[in-house]
Amino acid sequence: MTQTPSDLILDRIYANEQTYADEIFLTQPLGGGITQDYTWAQTMDQSRRMAAHLKSLGLPRAARIAILSKNCAHFFMAELAIWMAGYTTVAIFPTEQADTVKFVLEHSEASLLFVGKLDEWHKQEPGVPAALPRIAFPLAPANSYDKWDDITARTQPLQGEIQREPSDIAMIIYTSGSTGQPKGAMHSFERMSAAVEGIVQNFVENLGAGRKHRMLSYLPLAHVFERAFVECTSLMYGRLHIFFAESLDTFIQDLQRARPTVFISVPRLWLKFQQGVFAKMPAGKLNVLLSIPVLGSVVKKKVLTGLGLDQVELAGSGSAPLPPELIRWYRRLGLNLVEGYAMTEDFAYSHCQTKEKNDPGTVGPPYPGVHVRISPEGEVLIKSPGQLIGYYKRPDLDAQSFTPDGFFKTGDLGSQLPDGQLKITGRLKEQFKTSKGKYVAPAPIENRLNAHPMIELSMVSGSGFDKAYALVVLAEHLRPSMHSDQVRAEVEAELTGLLDQVNKQIADYEQLKMLVIAKEAWSIENGYLTPTMKIKRSRIEFGVQHEVEHWYGKQSNGVIWA
Repeated sequence: MTQTPSDLILDRIYANEQTYADEIFLTQPLGGGITQDYTWAQTMDQSRRMAAHLKSLGLPRAARIAILSKNCAHFFMAELAIWMAGYTTVAIFPTEQADTVKFVLEHSEASLLFVGKLDEWHKQEPGVPAALPRIAFPLAPANSYDKWDDITARTQPLQGEIQREPSDIAMIIYTSGSTGQPKGAMHSFERMSAAVEGIVQNFVENLGAGRKHRMLSYLPLAHVFERAFVECTSLMYGRLHIFFAESLDTFIQDLQRARPTVFISVPRLWLKFQQGVFAKMPAGKLNVLLSIPVLGSVVKKKVLTGLGLDQVELAGSGSAPLPPELIRWYRRLGLNLVEGYAMTEDFAYSHCQTKEKNDPGTVGPPYPGVHVRISPEGEVLIKSPGQLIGYYKRPDLDAQSFTPDGFFKTGDLGSQLPDGQLKITGRLKEQFKTSKGKYVAPAPIENRLNAHPMIELSMVSGSGFDKAYALVVLAEHLRPSMHSDQVRAEVEAELTGLLDQVNKQIADYEQLKMLVIAKEAWSIENGYLTPTMKIKRSRIEFGVQHEVEHWYGKQSNGVIWA
């Protein structure tokens, strides 16, 4: 590792506590349009009081303390308290079912659980060991646990600038489990701080030094993307005002309240935002309006204002590939949208597009200090300053995951352009072989399909058949009327054309026999999406396994209703 941080993240936090004491740091919606602001001084006072309480419990050295909560101000405060008390954070996705909650708590040997803002705590609570102590955040569901506010009211704050060893484990991040049982990636203060310092430097290069910015925190904080780019970046940079989303139903109001100047999202949501625009104005009409010189500028501003993104100076996408056409569409609206690529295992510090290198379809060049090479099999290998120490209690995985010279095996297929930009072409494990003996990589084909305004998500499959096929979920605005004969006819005509168009753009051995329209949307709730909205490929394939042969046997125009 060539890059080391000039300070650990806690050093920066203590400096920000002094420098920006009276500046608002966190804004928490409480419901009914009411919000509560926390300055840096108030945030740290709460965290120091909770840290003192945690220390008083006599927990084992480096104890793991879990947080199960949707994004909220007290998630930040709890993590700060855990770090200052000398412990390690384990965050659990707030949408996980009881069995995964149980697995993570038991596997991490958590000593205590913070219970926060949750939608289905009654379904998750059975997964919590009965003897595990719990502390409730102010926005937690009704409970009989120790309350955050009661504890902080009676406890004096921990004083001074409490230090942690660079090699101490700050957090264990459990992967979202798209490929099976979650794995716990251990991140030390030193490596996490190096990654976040690199992200902050990139942030400053794009937006200038010392300026105050606004962000909305709504992607799960248990995931490395939000943790690194929102929480840890704001803690280290100091001049980021973080707003939280209240709920899915209030998301647009939350966005309008925050009026973010920096905004990150995932491909599924970028697609949904676009489809929301198309539901109000057809793509063709919008395209014509945008091409009219003066009117085009007015329309661009109106569309971005409607999305709540009119103040955004820098927008980012990560977690999964973004269709290049979609990036071009947003950039045409005037949104400075860049795509990045990273993993839990490198603390989200790997690649990102820059002002000079931002070709749609690539994820940009490596961040400073990141080394990358492509294996003979086409796998992307990364050595990052933010690299994990290892997987918690899984030395077997450590041995499998690194090359002898310390590069992490990402499992992604890719290639490098001459100027250093990286192009991701799929997952090594997602490739499948047709009966003709050729390998098909699903992701690039799915990206072409997902760019169509009638499609929300797709999955390319067909292992062992003569040709691949794609299962597609219709866009949200079409689903309520998908049984209407007229809508079906329009969808079939449009998707037949799409199938033909996509097949002309890909190699003959990759071509799709058919598009199958899924009966229901894929969601986190029904188990078809991970908490970060990536498709659970094996789960979807398992769900349709008895129907696939029937689809292949049908005579059709290439579009089938499941």
